[in-house]
Amino acid sequence: MDRERLQRLNIVPAYPDAFGSWHHIDEASARHLLHAMDLPPDATALPHTDDVLVARAGWSREAPDGVLELEDGSTRPVSGALPDDLPLGYHRLHRLDGGATSVIVSPGRCRPQPGRAWGWAVQLYATRSAASWGAGDLADLRELGTWSAAQGAGVVLVNPLDAVIPERPRQASPYFPSSRRFRDVLYLRIEEVPGVETVGDDLPRLAARAAGTRERIDRDEITAAKLEALELIWQRCETAGREDGFARYQAEQGAPLQTFATFMLIAERYGGGWRGWPTSLRHPDARAVEVARAEHADRVRFHAWVQWLLDEQLAAAARALPLMRDLPVGFDPDGADAWAWQDVLARDVTVGAPPDELGPQGQDWLMPPFVPWKLHAASYQPFIETVRSALRHSAALRIDHVLGLFRLYWIPAGGQAAGAYVRQHTNELLDILALESHRADAYIVGEDLGTVEPGVREHLADRSMLRYRVVWFEDDPPSAWDRHGLGSVTTHDLPAVAGLWERTDLAEYERVGVPMDPDRLERMRDRLIERTGLDDDAGPDEACVAAAELLAGAGTDVVVAQLEDAVGATHRINIPGTTGDQRPENWSLPLPVRLEDLPDHPTVQRVVAALQDAADDQVTDEPAVTG
Repeated sequence: MDRERLQRLNIVPAYPDAFGSWHHIDEASARHLLHAMDLPPDATALPHTDDVLVARAGWSREAPDGVLELEDGSTRPVSGALPDDLPLGYHRLHRLDGGATSVIVSPGRCRPQPGRAWGWAVQLYATRSAASWGAGDLADLRELGTWSAAQGAGVVLVNPLDAVIPERPRQASPYFPSSRRFRDVLYLRIEEVPGVETVGDDLPRLAARAAGTRERIDRDEITAAKLEALELIWQRCETAGREDGFARYQAEQGAPLQTFATFMLIAERYGGGWRGWPTSLRHPDARAVEVARAEHADRVRFHAWVQWLLDEQLAAAARALPLMRDLPVGFDPDGADAWAWQDVLARDVTVGAPPDELGPQGQDWLMPPFVPWKLHAASYQPFIETVRSALRHSAALRIDHVLGLFRLYWIPAGGQAAGAYVRQHTNELLDILALESHRADAYIVGEDLGTVEPGVREHLADRSMLRYRVVWFEDDPPSAWDRHGLGSVTTHDLPAVAGLWERTDLAEYERVGVPMDPDRLERMRDRLIERTGLDDDAGPDEACVAAAELLAGAGTDVVVAQLEDAVGATHRINIPGTTGDQRPENWSLPLPVRLEDLPDHPTVQRVVAALQDAADDQVTDEPAVTG
């Protein structure tokens, strides 16, 4: 198939993987991708629409004639080009031909990081306290933030808190949400819900049922107990659902909240995801969906109320310590976002990654991608809503696989080897991200691990986005890293320091039957020795402290230490490429230390001291990024 034609259609004809091997798309895969984009096999150009114009503040841009209605309600005439003095925001151009165009005016660059900060990378569900019901919750996040702020911490990076499909077994991975716009009831602290006193003697029973005595976090039992408690409050408390704050939240969230709550209603009644529902309910605009929403209005309102409760508790946690939220690369194809936006999604393909250091066999994330031209035609509303929600109550946002804003690896039915990259409308996506960053007064971190094409990291820097730098993947020591990044020793998909040091990580791979190069793990361990001066026979706690001291000396403006490493945990949070059947421990192991015991834990104390000393001693003459 003609390479130039593929490129015009946003398909990358060939690419080198992380190991330098070139891959060329074949005819069958190209045809499959064109079908997925809703394009004919002989297409020569993408469909053109006048639905949206994305512009930079201070720049003029060609535009249809008409009257531009600004966000504040004022109007400006447009004749051939947009004025170069438009305010930032989302405006509406009423064209002379009778149509309308969304006009998005961006600052072009994200908010800069305000200064040196250290903090934790936290898996909240694992950060349990005696008060939480078997999984760490938003009140635990608030308490962790209060204590950490008193130690001098400036940020906490928390795993995605997004909603999952209400089914058994519940999805364990925080990176496979039903919706990236709404939250998971797993994280709600029931005792802080208004009206909880009406639950009465049922509360201790439900709390005990949720907490249990299980080694792994049982999301099914925990959420079932929390939902039962919430239903009792809903039934017994006269003010439940009538709160002024809930009314304001409903008005602010509007139709997306109603659509999500309706999805939850139907998912409860028919089970699982929308692709298995009766045909009449498979589209949110269907008449049968409207009927179901009206007939079960109280249940729809209940689910909207639960989201308000989660939002209130998230806001309280954010007041204790600035939060860095984490945005997954996509969502469950059977979930609420896929149901709502199915008309903008590609058909019969998923996204993933070609072979790289994180996944030597390649990865299929089983998520549907947006079709770039359809997302553009939708005025980027799904992207805007997603980013805006992720930035809600946030001081920063980590974007998982930020490379996906440049190109995404689409996988057709032929499997990972038959995949190819599809280019995104990068500049428009990054302009929108910059606008939302300014509106939320939050800085942006792009997780740029994997197969990175030339120029991407420079582009991120030009946009005032921080890189994601991991000790195991960097040739230079942390002290040589430049300031415009977030530094860490490891990630949720990589070994814990103690597990690597004790060599239990390789044994875990062997137990679950996943190939792993033992020499690679030894090289990672040797790198820690080389950069810290550790003795080979040092204990795991010494290795964790040495790793924290190494991280503390990083040149990046922001550093985060995994809370697992601060307590000397040996387990991996997740082994990429494994299923729940292969390794049920993925995303389900609690910290071996309770939240309330962290302040007195000797290794935690030493890690905190190392990070805080580095923050106090950090001096730089480099001017801060502006714009």
